[in-house]
Amino acid sequence: MPLVNPLHADHDLETKALADFFNETLGFCPNSVLTMQHRPAISKAFINLNKAVMANEGKVTSALKRMIAWVSSNATGCRYCQAHAIRAAERYGAEQEQLDNIWDYKTHPAFSAAERAALDFSLAASQIPNAVDETIKTELYKYWNEGEIVEMLGVISLFGYLNRWNDSMATTLEHDAIDSGKQHLGKHGFEVGKHV
Repeated sequence: MPLVNPLHADHDLETKALADFFNETLGFCPNSVLTMQHRPAISKAFINLNKAVMANEGKVTSALKRMIAWVSSNATGCRYCQAHAIRAAERYGAEQEQLDNIWDYKTHPAFSAAERAALDFSLAASQIPNAVDETIKTELYKYWNEGEIVEMLGVISLFGYLNRWNDSMATTLEHDAIDSGKQHLGKHGFEVGKHV
């Protein structure tokens, strides 16, 4: 049971208009956003930040951004965000082989060296204490420029917020996200957990 119940999608019409963004990314408005509507300034600011972070301005693809989000969410243990990130990666064209082997990105041939550097960065930046070091930096700069690294850290930081929000709220996971989680993460023990 969630800590705070989500409000109806029509509760705040400005949030509802902005939330159309999620119909493309996920196919539905997330319960996390519906809960944020208890303070509409938060829901609107969050959606605008999400749009800015997920905009593509360099070589970091939409699919890679969602895989970065998954690695970050996996590191922190947020099942809600794991399911959302893998669903969005699927919807944004991540290769099936990558979706099926995201747990093994470090060694699986479906991932390029550049993708591995980005995903290693996500893992290191999501740990406590933070594990970003010179080795991570050196690998990043082999493949990515400073603007692209900023985009990646934007995703990692956005999901740091979401991981804390959704794990603390025990946000109810939507059926479509559950289906994606089970399909792509189930072989590694994905469970809905407290997000029922």
